[in-house]
Amino acid sequence: MDENEDDAHRLFVVSAGNVHHLDVAHLDRSDLEPVHDPAHAWNALTVGAFTEKAVINPSRNGWSALARPGELSPWSTTSVLFEESWPIKPDVVFEGGNVGRNRGSLDFSIPDLCLLSTFYKPAEQLLTLSWATSAATSQVARMAAIIRADYPNFWPETVRALLVHSARWTPAMWTHFDAAGGRRARAKLARRYGHGVPNIERALRSANDALTLVVQSSIRPFAEGRMNEMHTHELPWPKYVLSELGQTTVQLRVTLSYFIEPNPGRRGWKTRHRYASHGLRFDVKSATENIDEFRKRINQRALDEDENRPNTGDSDGWFLGELARNKGSIHSDVWTGTAADLADRGVIGVFPVSGWWKDQKLRDRSNRGARYALIVSIETEAEGIDIWTPVASEIGVPIEIS
Repeated sequence: MDENEDDAHRLFVVSAGNVHHLDVAHLDRSDLEPVHDPAHAWNALTVGAFTEKAVINPSRNGWSALARPGELSPWSTTSVLFEESWPIKPDVVFEGGNVGRNRGSLDFSIPDLCLLSTFYKPAEQLLTLSWATSAATSQVARMAAIIRADYPNFWPETVRALLVHSARWTPAMWTHFDAAGGRRARAKLARRYGHGVPNIERALRSANDALTLVVQSSIRPFAEGRMNEMHTHELPWPKYVLSELGQTTVQLRVTLSYFIEPNPGRRGWKTRHRYASHGLRFDVKSATENIDEFRKRINQRALDEDENRPNTGDSDGWFLGELARNKGSIHSDVWTGTAADLADRGVIGVFPVSGWWKDQKLRDRSNRGARYALIVSIETEAEGIDIWTPVASEIGVPIEIS
């Protein structure tokens, strides 16, 4: 936030850190060991590890993989023990290798369960084994570089948002979510798995059955100690396509990413000593609201949260819900419903809440603008449905016919 470096925005991709002691009960161990400093940083993209490596050469008689395919790597730390007010960490997970098990013995250097990398002294040897959250982080950092190379005008906030937005939980992870008893239990699991495993193809391109929209904007959260701006974005839904789908199930995925200016005081998180300079939230218009009603509702929500009133927002249909997703400086969630219902929800609002900028007027940077990236996608598993082409035609994007 140096005043002379307003345009020098950066994205830090940080390793979550590894567990100190491997354990046969590796999920319990990971849940008990929090991510390492500085991986708890709000603005960083924190990367944990999962693994698909579970096959060992039969020559290692008696050995098997500790973690099943698609599960959290035995190395990965989590934020399960964090206070609920702190961000979900890691943000995403990626391949970090597995650990071998032979009864009570554990071995982490089995080549079949590790990643292959270049050695830092090529004159001595060309390749070496790699594993754990550092190996996972390097791969995600590469994905961030690919996104920035393909879209040089995208902000660091946007690159972070796309990686989180593209992430999905594996089938092994979903077994835990399916068994979870409510949103609080789901939030705990999100603190273990983050938002899932990012996918570079999904981050770079829209498919015919999944449309992704990217918004980059700047908001002035406060003025003279009061809430100032809110933004509403009307989205070019293919409304007639969604209406024709009727009761077909569709998903709306929304990710909001921004950077806060931290206030590292140790006096608690109230009024002038709040940690974050500002917070942003998103909400989606309900099918029965008009624009004016929607604006009034999100304005009241901003006031309620600023005054620490109970959250009464509409979480129906959202997988994590507002209490779980509204932590840190990146918020991502999925709404599931019918296409007919989604057809009338074509407006998303972004609005400010709380922050020490509001309480310390002389240090308020709101007039400079607070940047944010909003990523919105709709997708359906219905066969033969093309969501992309109608929107491309409406906004004038060239359509390639193959």
